[in-house]
Amino acid sequence: MTERSAKDVIDEMFRRQQAGDDSVLDDLVAADLVNHAAGPQGREGLKRILRTIDADLGPVTAEQHHLVGEGDIVAQHLTLHGTHRASTMPLLAHETVAGRPVAWTFIHIWRIVDETIVEHWACRDDLGLLEQLHD
Repeated sequence: MTERSAKDVIDEMFRRQQAGDDSVLDDLVAADLVNHAAGPQGREGLKRILRTIDADLGPVTAEQHHLVGEGDIVAQHLTLHGTHRASTMPLLAHETVAGRPVAWTFIHIWRIVDETIVEHWACRDDLGLLEQLHD
């Protein structure tokens, strides 16, 4: 079997998540994932973050704009699309549920070792998300 590139691993994660494959994180993310973007650590922490986003903005779909890889590092630019349905994540804690469609843009950086995602960094357009909830 040919070893996949780090970029292929992230692309597989993205495509399987979009197809509703809940097992993808178990298959591709290290149990001890280091999340430099804050929030809970490990694979279970990442699952918790994604569940919270889906609860507040779901059902969420994602649009991948760019995927760039070099060696063991992959940069991913994407936008999540959803509807503001709840305010459980800290970013939205003081927001009245608006029921409005939203688009939330991210840049993720992933590090992959032996076809397993071991580190994550992120930059989010939180202000852009919050502006969409107000007139």
